[in-house]
Amino acid sequence: MKATNRKTKISVIVPCYNEAEALPYFYEEMNRIADGMQENDFEILFINDGSRDATLDEMKQLAARDARVKYISFSRNFGKEAAIYAGLKHADGDLVAIMDADLQDPPSLLPQMYHAVMEEGYDSAATRRVTRKGEPQIRSFFARQFYKLMNKISDTDIVDGARDFRLMNRPFVNALLELGEYNRFSKGLFGWVGFQTKWIEFENVERVAGETKWSFWKLLAYSIEGIVAFSTKPLAIASYMGVGMCGVGALAIIFVIVRQLLFGGSAFGWPSLVCIILFLGGLQLLCIGILGTYLSKTYLEVKHRPIYICKETNLPDEE
Repeated sequence: MKATNRKTKISVIVPCYNEAEALPYFYEEMNRIADGMQENDFEILFINDGSRDATLDEMKQLAARDARVKYISFSRNFGKEAAIYAGLKHADGDLVAIMDADLQDPPSLLPQMYHAVMEEGYDSAATRRVTRKGEPQIRSFFARQFYKLMNKISDTDIVDGARDFRLMNRPFVNALLELGEYNRFSKGLFGWVGFQTKWIEFENVERVAGETKWSFWKLLAYSIEGIVAFSTKPLAIASYMGVGMCGVGALAIIFVIVRQLLFGGSAFGWPSLVCIILFLGGLQLLCIGILGTYLSKTYLEVKHRPIYICKETNLPDEE
């Protein structure tokens, strides 16, 4: 068999939303890492997720200076999950990495991740934060509770502190691309496809520039997306609550009948009756809300709308 000296190509996917301030710092750091990994060819694929600042202009300037830089610009903000999918779809490297532009995913870990995949035989090398220094305490608390909850109600393993920052081989990427669902939760998808993953721990790093785009309420909505995408347990819990309340109602009816027969005066106690009605009404609305959330996700899936719409790019294979 004829030997080949072809370099291993690494595609680096960088989802961006209003990251104009951070992009120059990211590019400089990425260049430094690439210079130290001369056995590899690099492609940097920026995904502009409908940014409202000069993010796209920064991408174009970098692309004009460096042929390795590619970009895809969405017609509007479709979300980070759509940006990740677009990057995976168009990355043509032997290995594919995903990382944020704000340098909270340290590019300096890439050599270690590359060694894990190419030398140690793993299909992917993923990262997890072991500290949440610099984050609000309330956010850190709910984040930890989310991971605990997900691992209890879902069969998919989601590691506490897991980041989207990971390096994957081509079979891993192809498996992810087969999952063409509209409602995407990448942390769950990474675990669902299986394969062997090495986890690399690092301490939390502050943003190099700009402000975080993830408010507490956005993170809460994202966590609900993950629960709905990878567990049907909430539906079962709603059913159990319904059965339980039916049992409580039956016992209450028996109690009222017995009290009326023995003591009379069953009309007394209307304040407690109002409280019970309000409680049951709230419980019914909660169960309907749970059902409606799953139904809405199904509704969006059956529409078969595109996950993203590309408005502008310098990729030759994308119109």
